[in-house]
Amino acid sequence: MKQIKMAIFVSGGGTNCENIIRYFSGSSQVNCALVVSNRADAFALERAKRLGVPTAVVTKTELQEPQNVLPLLEQYGVNFIVLAGFLPLIPDYLIDAFPRRIINLHPALLPRHGGKGMWGHHVHEAVKAAGDTETGMTVHYVTPVCDGGDIIAQFSVPLLPTDTVDDIAEKEHQLEMAHFPKVIEQVVNQLD
Repeated sequence: MKQIKMAIFVSGGGTNCENIIRYFSGSSQVNCALVVSNRADAFALERAKRLGVPTAVVTKTELQEPQNVLPLLEQYGVNFIVLAGFLPLIPDYLIDAFPRRIINLHPALLPRHGGKGMWGHHVHEAVKAAGDTETGMTVHYVTPVCDGGDIIAQFSVPLLPTDTVDDIAEKEHQLEMAHFPKVIEQVVNQLD
């Protein structure tokens, strides 16, 4: 199998990004080649730089134009993309260029609490408001339908009626830290 050169797309603090980079550090199979953010102030960029991974900023507007993104990914030999807290929708041209090679982490058990506007704390607030007895994470393929791609893996954790939105967020985040890099590894092991 050829080496996977992965780009991680992020919008925020980058705890998942750092976790993924550290997980694959020293791997002969997976190279974290680039971290891309739509925000120049995303702390994930600093985390990546500290770990020696090149970074780039592509604004939400720039993301819409293939000439802004495809040459950048080609420059780093990227052949697989992981969305780790990346908020803008992925444009169709990018999905077409990386068929079943873009995966996303969603902080809920899809299909519940997915779709437009359902990210970060909004998701955990919805879980709390619904009175769900469990929450979890979903890793899925990216398609033109927001949070609508085939589910790759899900992991859940029980909730207590007394859990706050912050408690729910923390429980779900622990699942991400434990499972997301392993799911990425399983997916890339199945690539041809």
